[in-house]
Amino acid sequence: MLFLDETPSLMAVAAAQANGTTPPPPNDEFGQTIQATDSISQALKDSIKNMDITDIKAVVTGENTFLKDGLRALTELTVSFVPKLIGAILILWLGLKVANMLRNLIIRALDKRGAEGSLKTFLGSLVNVLLKAMVIFMAMDVVGIKATSFIALLGAMGLAIGMALQGTLQNFAGGVIILLMKPFKVDDYIECGQYKGYIKEIRIFHTIMRPFNGRTIIIPNSELATKSLINHTKEPQIRLDVVASVAYGTDLRKAKAVLQDVIAAEPLIRHDFKEPVIAVSELNTSSVDISVWVWTTVEDYWEVWKHIREDIYIAFNNAGVEIPFPQVTVHQGKNDAPIHMAHRTAEAHQPIPENEAMGEGA
Repeated sequence: MLFLDETPSLMAVAAAQANGTTPPPPNDEFGQTIQATDSISQALKDSIKNMDITDIKAVVTGENTFLKDGLRALTELTVSFVPKLIGAILILWLGLKVANMLRNLIIRALDKRGAEGSLKTFLGSLVNVLLKAMVIFMAMDVVGIKATSFIALLGAMGLAIGMALQGTLQNFAGGVIILLMKPFKVDDYIECGQYKGYIKEIRIFHTIMRPFNGRTIIIPNSELATKSLINHTKEPQIRLDVVASVAYGTDLRKAKAVLQDVIAAEPLIRHDFKEPVIAVSELNTSSVDISVWVWTTVEDYWEVWKHIREDIYIAFNNAGVEIPFPQVTVHQGKNDAPIHMAHRTAEAHQPIPENEAMGEGA
C-alpha cells in the first residue's frame, strides 16, 4: 500500500530503501510522523541494549539494598509506633472517663454543701478542663511528642493573664470562699466596715447588699472574704440591748420593777432562750444608765426594737420615774468696777534687736 501512494516524498523514501541507502528526511506531515516513530524505536533499542539484567533480577528477587532498607525501616517504625499509639489511645479513653467521674463527684460534694448552682457549674467545668489537659499531655508524651514547650507556653500565658486580672482573680477567690465556707447567706443582716444591710445576692465576683434606706450596695468579694464582719442573723436567737437612763436620786429598785413590767408585757421577748438582765451599767455626768438585755428570735428582732423604747418611756412617765436631760446653769456676773490697763510711756519703750525686727528671732 505504501508503494502504491504516489506522494513524491514517500516515493523517494521507497527508492532509497530499495537501493540500501539512507532515506532523505520527509517533507510532509506523514513523513515526519514516520521519522518520530523511528527515533522512539531507536531509543528503546538503545535502552534495552544498555540495561543490566542483574538490576532487574535484584528488583524482582528482593535483593535490592535500597528497597530492603526502606522496608526494614518501615517495619521497625510500625512495630515501635503502633504499641505507643495504642497506649496513647487507651490513656485518652480512660483519662477522659476518669475526668468526667471526678467532675461528677465534685458536683455531688458541692450539692451536699448546698453550694450555688453557678459555683457548681464553674468549678465542675474548671476541674474537667484541667484534668482533660493533663490526660492529653500524658498521651502526647507516650507517643513521643514532647509537651514541655506547650506546658511552658501555657504557664507563661497563665502568668500574664493572672497579672492582668489580679484584682478580678482576688474577687473570684473571695467569691469561692464565701460560697463554700458560707460566713453569711442570702437574707442575712451583716455589718462589714462602713457597710451594713441585708444580703440580696452572692455572685462569683461581688455581693449585692440592700440597706434599710432602699439603696443597693455592690461589694467586691475580696473585701468581704478578707475583712472582719458581723453577721447579726447567723444564729436563730439574738439579744437586744437597750439603755434606760434615770436621774440621780431615783429609787433604782422602783426603776427596775418598772422595767420588769415592760419586759413581761412584751410577748415577742423569749424567756426560754435566756432570762432578761437588768443592771446599772454606767454612771454618767447627769444620769444613771440601766442596761436591759432581752432575747428574741431573728425574725422578731426589729419588731421588739421598735416597741421597747417607747414602752419604757411611757412606763417611766406613768410611774413618776424621772428621765434626765442635759441642763446648763447660767450665773449672772456682778457689776464690779472696770479693769484698767497699765499706762505706758515712750521712755519705757525698749528697742527691738535688729535680728528680731527682721523676723530672725527664736
